[in-house]
Amino acid sequence: MNTDNQKRNRFDDLTNKAYAALIGLAIGDSLGDQARSPENQILYGITRDMYANQSWSTDDTEFALLVAQELIKSKGELTEDHVVQAWMEHVVSQNDLGDKGGESEKGAANNLRNGLRPPYSGSDNSYNDSDGAAMRVIPIGIVCAGDPDRAARLAAVDASISHCRDGIWGAQAVAVGVAVAMVGASVDLIVQSARSVIPDDSWLGRWFDKGMTIIEEAEGDLWKAWTPLHQQLRTEYRASSAEAISEAFAIFKLTKGHFVEGVLSASNFGRDSDTLAALVGSLAGAMNGLDAIPEDWIVKSRHPTGRCLKFTEGIDIYEIAIELSRLIKFSD
Repeated sequence: MNTDNQKRNRFDDLTNKAYAALIGLAIGDSLGDQARSPENQILYGITRDMYANQSWSTDDTEFALLVAQELIKSKGELTEDHVVQAWMEHVVSQNDLGDKGGESEKGAANNLRNGLRPPYSGSDNSYNDSDGAAMRVIPIGIVCAGDPDRAARLAAVDASISHCRDGIWGAQAVAVGVAVAMVGASVDLIVQSARSVIPDDSWLGRWFDKGMTIIEEAEGDLWKAWTPLHQQLRTEYRASSAEAISEAFAIFKLTKGHFVEGVLSASNFGRDSDTLAALVGSLAGAMNGLDAIPEDWIVKSRHPTGRCLKFTEGIDIYEIAIELSRLIKFSD
């Protein structure tokens, strides 16, 4: 095989995984949001599909598309200025983030509106340790395929506009996990790589390790670990990075990176289930590619609805994945 064909095959493989990671986010976002509704629980108990043959997006998917736009406009060289410009154009100017806007994002938007800039727009924010930045950095992990150091650096650039400390470290862990998953890492290596960018002496670091200990004590059995994960990682504010990031990586490991099993388990986990399923869907998508994802789920989730960020309504996630793939830097 000549070098041109090798590069083409590699680009096609990474494009496949890029789309799988991004659509995996959208699928998990929709399934998890539906599964946690009281009406859905009464009707179905355990949710295994999406309503009425179509999904809807929340802030998890739509803020990820905002980051994708930041990356595309900056040609992958993301800076604080690119992030601020995108937020001013699509978040601050909107005034109303709808019923699905996260409190961390609302706080950051208000700070930007009042003249603050990163890192203060993130540090001076009541919900700066939420999981809100973790879902939106999936495009960074895609663009940084095979380069976890760059993924961690760019994730911090984006997350700092709305988060601080654990909120940033959670985003870095996710971006790094996706970056190594894109190039064939095993489940264990994905989890280890994510953990490596979290400070040991941090809330997230301690609880991430606690989640892994629960898995060991349950001998890798999802159902044995189910209740301890809920009880021992529960926080009063459900969207904390320490809780959600730790649980997401635990579910990903317990389901061995299997896309359908992982997304359904995360969707029905309760608590911040749209976040959990979005993260598990992205990691499993990046690891396995499109063949692991049911075709009807892809069709249902391909076009966001703009429930939070209006500019995202009708965007084609496939086209975004292609543009992100073109930004991946190939090593020789």
